Amino acid sequence: MKFGFFDDKNREYVITTPKTPYPWINYLGTQEFFSLISNTAGGYCFYKDARLRRITRYRYNNVPIDMGGRYFYINDNGTLWSPGWSPVKANLDSYECRHGLGYTKITGSKNGISSEILFFVPLNFNGELHRVRVKNTTSDNKTVKLFSCIEFCLWNAYDDMTNYQRNLSTGEVEVENSVIYHKTEYKERRNHFSFYSVNAGLTGYDTDRDTFVGLYNGFEAPQVPVSGQPQNTIADGWGPMASHCITVELKPGEEKEYDFILGYVENAEDDKWESKGVINKKKAYAMIEEKGNPAGVQAAFEEMQNYWSQLFTQYRLEHKDEKLARMVNTWNQYQCMVTFNMSRSASYFETGIGRGMGFRDSNQDILGFVHQIPDRARERILDIAATQLETGGAYHQYQPLTKKGNNEIGGNFNDDPLWLIASVAAYIKETGDMDILKEMVPYDNDASRAATLFDHLRRSFYHVVNNLGPHGLPLIGRADWNDCLNLNCFSNAPDESFQTTTSKDGKVAESVLIAGMFVYYGPEYVKLCRLNGLEEEAGKAQVHIDKMTETVLEHGWDGEWFIRAYDDFGQKIGSKENEEGKIFIESQGFCTMAGIGLNTGHVEKALDSAKKYLDSDHGMVLNNPAFTEYYINMGEISTYPAGYKENAGIFCHNNPWVAAGETVLGRGDRAFEIYSKIAPAYTEEISEIHKTEPYVYSQMIAGKDAKRHGEAKNSWLTGTAAWNFVVISQNILGIKPDYSGLMIDPCIPKAWDGYKISRKFRNATYDITISNPEHVSKGVKELVVDGRKYKGNIVPVFNDRKNHEVKVVMG
Repeated sequence: MKFGFFDDKNREYVITTPKTPYPWINYLGTQEFFSLISNTAGGYCFYKDARLRRITRYRYNNVPIDMGGRYFYINDNGTLWSPGWSPVKANLDSYECRHGLGYTKITGSKNGISSEILFFVPLNFNGELHRVRVKNTTSDNKTVKLFSCIEFCLWNAYDDMTNYQRNLSTGEVEVENSVIYHKTEYKERRNHFSFYSVNAGLTGYDTDRDTFVGLYNGFEAPQVPVSGQPQNTIADGWGPMASHCITVELKPGEEKEYDFILGYVENAEDDKWESKGVINKKKAYAMIEEKGNPAGVQAAFEEMQNYWSQLFTQYRLEHKDEKLARMVNTWNQYQCMVTFNMSRSASYFETGIGRGMGFRDSNQDILGFVHQIPDRARERILDIAATQLETGGAYHQYQPLTKKGNNEIGGNFNDDPLWLIASVAAYIKETGDMDILKEMVPYDNDASRAATLFDHLRRSFYHVVNNLGPHGLPLIGRADWNDCLNLNCFSNAPDESFQTTTSKDGKVAESVLIAGMFVYYGPEYVKLCRLNGLEEEAGKAQVHIDKMTETVLEHGWDGEWFIRAYDDFGQKIGSKENEEGKIFIESQGFCTMAGIGLNTGHVEKALDSAKKYLDSDHGMVLNNPAFTEYYINMGEISTYPAGYKENAGIFCHNNPWVAAGETVLGRGDRAFEIYSKIAPAYTEEISEIHKTEPYVYSQMIAGKDAKRHGEAKNSWLTGTAAWNFVVISQNILGIKPDYSGLMIDPCIPKAWDGYKISRKFRNATYDITISNPEHVSKGVKELVVDGRKYKGNIVPVFNDRKNHEVKVVMG
């Protein structure tokens, strides 16, 4: 069943009931200030770093679910309700939530009062705007009281939830006119504060949570809104929060608007104070003057909408399948931008406390957004590369505030270096910017050890070559792409981390996945060498790639599919020799994408086996059969119940690898089948089973061995977003940026007649019409650009800021 619908014209998902199967969320913000918001206004916001600069508090894994947010209460002569339903949960006469691009609009009504709240973060602005409109829809005069409510986090989200012997004594606020300022720890080491303002006179306010809520109450019935009487409290330790109380008088049909700002300010160390103990509020004043009024809010909203509209002009599809069009044109690209901003740090499944920005994750995310914001992709590449180690290895994560490697997780995830080659190649193909390779980039953020970005790529390539195991395959290290396949851990202690504990020397366990990656991404390094005149280096590198291809065929092939790995005993994983976990998806994906054994039938056999053993109604599972016991030589993967997460769950991230492999064979029907099984818009009708948002990908769907087969988890922040955009836009629809131009190479279902794509590429717009009169899956018979026939399937770079008509006939 559905819980809403797509409004394609406005690029919104419209939720028509607050009781979705799980909180369905959106992200606000594009630069430095970000927010998560659910369909009932739950969530939180932060500046740059979800752990170190958390503005508002949120409680994960809470009962009831999704408690804490930016709430509004309306007291209508003793009847208390919230426009977003939560937290009061009173029955509403109407409810609607519209999740749009960078904004959320929630509307609720009860007893003749309607309220619409628009939430968004303006461009280049460190704060959320909350535009609240309250309307009297009756024929009588109405007077109600409007209460705002946010709860301040004490900055460090981890410390905020653990260090109560300190935290319950540190909370500090100031109140001036209609603005509540949060200044905990400002007088010591911090140079930042937050504030919550409104452009209206107040009946009263509260900043002490225990007084506002009542010590033994919850947010559903806080004593101040219930009573309708603000207490004008000033927080002194305990739980600082912010609530404005506004008396709203409305004539019949009258509507009033109130504009709130939840903002963040940093001051220079020598400019922190207005007077002793009073914070310098000049920047806050300026923010309020600029945006804290109806005209400022509307202008900021229109500017933000124009920003998103412009981003989506880069790649646009016309196709008769509306589900495909909405995924390609809006929601997949939108999710790619969110993963660029967040990596894997802050969602309703990631608390924002532990992970920071992933080295592997962020490099993969670039594949999905580089066409939209290449300048920021360039910046992100240089930030990532600066955390790399001189060995060519890498920290697995880094913190977005400091941009330094995260020592808590460490390194030795041996696939990490190759992803830097992937992202740099994608960036150069998109932009033609070869100069990025000359940029001087530190190792381990140490400027004294800087080298060119090209040197970073060289070390990434040779990190594989220099770390081979007994069979000549790459050593897996702590793990490869699958962080739960821990072949050097051998953990018996329940509180050990599989990802940080290493009890073996790491010189035996090998990864066929990394071998496939090396054969797939290694040629990009070779091409970059040649484009820079380094023919000798290119030749040497190619020798290593060719040797790895032979090694995979000799030691990585199991007769019908590619094995997954060798463990610390030198035994095969993902082989018919195993009782459980006989076949894994990852090596089938990357080895077939790389075309290993394409001319000898290996690719076809591997993909046929993947379909036979891994496919299900809801996507392809990661491995089969599922593990039913703990294998100490494999680690975390075997700790999950059968069908969940890495143990035979549908790990959506790797499904597009197999779809891309199918396009190598030219099997467009099968490629699109794999794509559509996990694409959110195609699962909207089973939202009660799927549970997570029907407009964005989830990391995992419960596999065929699970009791909840088809149920998704871990939505939004997943490499699934970037990879599915790559596989649909480049491998299936077939518009591929290349070093010398735009390659046209579709691999589509035979039934398709054709489609149109508008693609901006290197300062020109390509209006592409693809016709399929013979109903083939693959093959370009004719390419005509601006009336001129071209041989092959490469459209040249024009770089002339003009539109060019491209006509393609398949056959």
